[in-house]
Amino acid sequence: MRRIIVIAAAGLSLAGCSSFSLDSFKSAPPPMPVQLDSNPPGADAVTSLGPGCKTPCTVSIPAPEINFSVTFNMPKFQPATVPVTVTRVPGDFATPATTTLDPSPVFAELQPAGPPPRAAKKPIRKRKPKPAAAAAPAAAPDSAFPAPSAAAPAPAAAPSR
Repeated sequence: MRRIIVIAAAGLSLAGCSSFSLDSFKSAPPPMPVQLDSNPPGADAVTSLGPGCKTPCTVSIPAPEINFSVTFNMPKFQPATVPVTVTRVPGDFATPATTTLDPSPVFAELQPAGPPPRAAKKPIRKRKPKPAAAAAPAAAPDSAFPAPSAAAPAPAAAPSR
């Protein structure tokens, strides 16, 4: 009879503790490695979850719950962003939960950036020809009057005595 009372008392004390949960015995999911690569290699790759590195490389991220993206940057190349889909399969008592990433490894083909815009050049100005009115007009051959710009005859010198 004592055994029954002790077992019943232990059962009641555990039943009264509503905060008791088996979740507290679960371990945190291990970090997940993500391989990052690019063509050309040497790009700076940064995940939307925070970690980053210079390609080719591998970063460790906490097991993601949601989809994320990886952005690749390299001088003289256009930036590229690759979305990553996270698929989680919950485990049970016999099998652990699994998380898969698509694509894996995460790869980006970087495209060269276009040539930088050239500074606007000043247009070359052509010299304007002198207007025809400024040029000395020639006397019309059938005109009785000489041209106004034509040299006047020098006055005759007075005879010397």
